[in-house]
Amino acid sequence: MSDSRKAWFLPDTPDVLGMLQAQLEVTLRGLDALVDWAEGVDGAADRVRAIEREADEHKRELQAALVRAFTTPYDAEDIYSLGRGIDWILNLAKDAVRESEVMACPPDRAIVDMARLLREAVGHLDAAVVALGRRDSGATDAADAAIKAERNIERVYRRAMGDLLAVDDLREVTARRELYRRFSRIAQLVSEVAERVWYAVIKES
Repeated sequence: MSDSRKAWFLPDTPDVLGMLQAQLEVTLRGLDALVDWAEGVDGAADRVRAIEREADEHKRELQAALVRAFTTPYDAEDIYSLGRGIDWILNLAKDAVRESEVMACPPDRAIVDMARLLREAVGHLDAAVVALGRRDSGATDAADAAIKAERNIERVYRRAMGDLLAVDDLREVTARRELYRRFSRIAQLVSEVAERVWYAVIKES
């Protein structure tokens, strides 16, 4: 039998967890850029947008690999959901930057704090996916840490929304409220991805 015919019969087992880790690597770089943007670093907004496009490529590669994969280390639906949720995190981060620009509302202290906590939370998601590959309990521990970071973002969000009561400029109140809500939504996505890590582990136990 020729080598080409042998290859035809071999099952395709792409390293989908490795692809998911690569997507997270890019996402973390995007969130580093988001923190820089929040802190006023020149050119950081353009970096967020450029890295978000790079992350889209990784998401598409993962989805294509799932289509052709004969087997996957965890349920393909769970891996797909993890990749999609991680993609949305950076998409919404890019949208927050754009909204800030359109509304001429630069980041304030609350946005800086939420951006830093978001970076921390996704770092825990990255650790969770690495642990998934090792099939150890560290996956759920890291997922729990991501959820804790998400709750810290919500605390900053509530405090910042309360502080807006003392602001008289209605335009500023409206713009900041929308930005705060955007970051709150990203935090909720982090929690949803972390819960999916738990779900994937439970299904395989």
